[in-house]
Amino acid sequence: MTILQNNPALWRDKLPAIDPQGHKYGRGTAVIYGAPSMTGATRLAARACARMGAGLVKVVAPDGTGEIYRSTLSEEIIVEDAAAFQGLADVRIRAVLVGSGLRKEDVDCDAIELALKAAHINGIVLDAGAVAAWGGAGDLSRLVMTPHEGEFAAKFGAMDGASKVKKAQEASAKAQSIILLKGPQTVIAGNGDVIVQDRDVPELATAGTGDVLAGMITGLAAQGMEARWACAAAAWIHAEAASRFGRGMVASDLPEMIPAVLKDL
Repeated sequence: MTILQNNPALWRDKLPAIDPQGHKYGRGTAVIYGAPSMTGATRLAARACARMGAGLVKVVAPDGTGEIYRSTLSEEIIVEDAAAFQGLADVRIRAVLVGSGLRKEDVDCDAIELALKAAHINGIVLDAGAVAAWGGAGDLSRLVMTPHEGEFAAKFGAMDGASKVKKAQEASAKAQSIILLKGPQTVIAGNGDVIVQDRDVPELATAGTGDVLAGMITGLAAQGMEARWACAAAAWIHAEAASRFGRGMVASDLPEMIPAVLKDL
């Protein structure tokens, strides 16, 4: 096992290319399951997913929340009521995000299972409540969990005395999933060497930034980027965007910083 330091040299050549003759479906559809009450977390994730280049972002709105999402999300993001949602059979759907703003009891584990069974889905990202809720089979090539330290300990145990790298490795093996363990040091384990990002960006210590990161990973996966590299690229771009903005940043500033970072890459 090799520990790789996260930087653009690892994944720059794997970033999705934009076909000048292409169309939105060629850039992939991302489906984000909306939160019933903490709608802001879902909205942050959806905006970040779109800014990362997904061709179409669709939010599945729980009963009674459709108008909240429609009136607060930008026009390019599609909102579909859960009762009308046709599911994940559409082969244009390339990535799915479950968990942003969701409590454990809100998570539809059947949706995660269906996503894992759908071969056309390139990446399945589990954040927040979905990390706690999901206990089924994993897929080291496609399933990503993005816990912070507290969520990690609740899911996998404290693992006292173990390094962050060791924790992420053990959790990845147990869950058969890519683990992106967030914090001042970010560790990505699963399906290859461990990737470590030692970059303390204090601006990220504010509510909602994790939802933005989950949306960014989903946006890259929707465009066909391998899940592990999508995690690495999103983590670096996330930190770079926050660092460029500087003090006073809030999570909703981050999606607007993404295009400039992508342009420089």
